[in-house]
Amino acid sequence: MPVRTVYTAKIDHIQIMDEHGVVDEKLAHGTLSDQEVLELYKYMCKCRALDETAFKLQRSGRMGTYPQNKGQEAAAIGAGYALQRGVDWLVPCYRENAALWMHGLPMHYVLLHWMGDERGNQIPEGVCMTPLCIPIGTQMLHATGISWAFKIRNEPKIAATFFGDGATSEGDFHEAMNFASTFQTPTIFFCQNNHWAISVPRESQMNSETVAQKALAYGMPTVQVDGNDLLAVYKVTKEAADRARAGGGPSFIEAVTYRLADHTTADDARRYRDPKEVEAWQGKDPVIRLRKYLTARSLWTDEQQASLDEEAKIMVTDVIRAAEGIAKPTTDDIFDYTYATLPPELEVQKRTLRTHSLGQYPEQAALSSVR
Repeated sequence: MPVRTVYTAKIDHIQIMDEHGVVDEKLAHGTLSDQEVLELYKYMCKCRALDETAFKLQRSGRMGTYPQNKGQEAAAIGAGYALQRGVDWLVPCYRENAALWMHGLPMHYVLLHWMGDERGNQIPEGVCMTPLCIPIGTQMLHATGISWAFKIRNEPKIAATFFGDGATSEGDFHEAMNFASTFQTPTIFFCQNNHWAISVPRESQMNSETVAQKALAYGMPTVQVDGNDLLAVYKVTKEAADRARAGGGPSFIEAVTYRLADHTTADDARRYRDPKEVEAWQGKDPVIRLRKYLTARSLWTDEQQASLDEEAKIMVTDVIRAAEGIAKPTTDDIFDYTYATLPPELEVQKRTLRTHSLGQYPEQAALSSVR
């Protein structure tokens, strides 16, 4: 019998704006206007300022462990801007702060989360997202379930889930991808490939040439994009969103980016990363790239930058004040959000703040003197 090819595929890499701010005008057509890029640049700078200040809060003992978003802002902002606020759901990991704020999460909520205050996870009514997800990969299953509900209800909504390259080595990833593809749910799987799963390089955790090709096994549209290119990220996410909204099912996006800081403030990346690698990626910083683009088009000046930096300082001060100035929670919060009607044994615990019988019923102490 003759040999025949039963499957072939290719994966496109999309870049519109290079690290020098130079744009392919043909590919850029229909993406973002100069005015939109200008506003998103201002927003990106403010997000960077808050991110760097959050690092200082941790170092000064005012906040717990914190994972910086530095260097990955274009991926979050480009994707977030392509989705509909108040309609589509964001199902994040923990490096998408910029997208979460863009979609309505008060900025100080992220700080509260890392300060150990559960009120940072209490998403306000009308804000379409789930809380930050610390376990690696579990949020992808949540996004698939949410988007399946949208399909069952015939609602033109999307669930976009964000994760790192390391999460694609988890079983949850494959289960979510298989379910979403089989049932054609309106899900966007957005992988921020920042090259490192904590201290494990991408090459040591997978043998595939790209992360994007993993989606081919599930018959899912897939693309690789320059994750530090705001225009390109917006373009591929918008295309995936339009396809999902029209009933075309899920998509996979591999955004190639880099975390310029440590994995978290509990990590020291100098122990495992080559300084030359970090230096090379610093030259691809999305903030620097956008500023070069705007400056070349006479849309940005040093004076405007100085004014924006001052505006960002004021904003950061207000956000920190909101996080640190929040009233302390009461002990009632431990009991009030699990049961509709509190069981009698927990009511006693709530009233006495004790779990042992003597603490709950101190009158028992008199019994010992009778003996």
